Amino acid sequence: MAATARIYRGTPANVAFLARELRAGRLVAVPTETVYGLAADATSAAACRRVFAAKGRPASDPLIVHLARTRDLPQVAVPNAAALLLARAFWPGPLTLILPKTAAVPDAATAGLPSVAVRVPAHPLFRRLIRAAGVPLAAPSANPFGYVSPTTTAHVRDGLGRRIRHILEGGPARVGLESTIVDLRDPRRPVLRRPGAISAAQLARVLGVPVRAPRRPAAARGRQVAPGQLARHYSPRTPLVLHDRISRRAVAQGRPDEAWLLMAQPAWHPGRPGAARPVFWLDRAGDPRGAARRLFAALRELDAAGFRRIHAERPPAGGLGDALRDRLDRAAAR
Repeated sequence: MAATARIYRGTPANVAFLARELRAGRLVAVPTETVYGLAADATSAAACRRVFAAKGRPASDPLIVHLARTRDLPQVAVPNAAALLLARAFWPGPLTLILPKTAAVPDAATAGLPSVAVRVPAHPLFRRLIRAAGVPLAAPSANPFGYVSPTTTAHVRDGLGRRIRHILEGGPARVGLESTIVDLRDPRRPVLRRPGAISAAQLARVLGVPVRAPRRPAAARGRQVAPGQLARHYSPRTPLVLHDRISRRAVAQGRPDEAWLLMAQPAWHPGRPGAARPVFWLDRAGDPRGAARRLFAALRELDAAGFRRIHAERPPAGGLGDALRDRLDRAAAR
């Protein structure tokens, strides 16, 4: 049986060691402000293929390439004026841009497409590791493909601990949801491919043009222009049912082996989460930022608790609520 992955503190010696491992083509799970990622040398086709194998990820689902600095963007992509505007406004941060790729990025990282998804993460330890490695790092979420994304090292070890050797400890993810992805291959018509902490309205204010969503959801098969496009994703093994609102009456009429996950602590439930009946909430006051940080951890906890079904409340639309709704809709899809 394979040994469980080791968790490393972010000491200079550990960062230098993990950078050498990355340059040698090996994998390292890394902290980001969004979720934990599974990093590999983005310029090595062999290393990128190891990411797909470890995750069980289809080769049609491209990887996001991470840079330490905005000025490194021309190494991996062909920037345009719109991309530079957004980079100045939001990098380092949870924003991914889709642009034409350079020859430095192998087809294995991009599902064979001539475009690349790229960002500069805000997590300082991850950027230190990228600088130490001296190469851009491809890093999808560090979990088995399709399962709930990891926001702590414990989540990574639970899912991939026997498939990888190294996990870099960087604390719980501050944002908790994957990055916003905007397609700028045609900078005159930017397309929001995945909602995240940076909203379409924020992007539009910087660009001076609307940022539209695609008219059709991604096909279940075929190459995806960006990660996170499939109808079913981020999914617990326990069936998940969504509701626009969860009332006290619905909970009272529910089965005791079913869990109820609300955005905020309801006025009719003054106790602790899970007290009396299996009622839980993402943020006591319903703050979308707190809910985003807790969403994936809550889904994992309820999934592990042995419930027959999880009922979850959809957050209000708009801003970060759109990203939360996107993740819950995909997690609940059949």
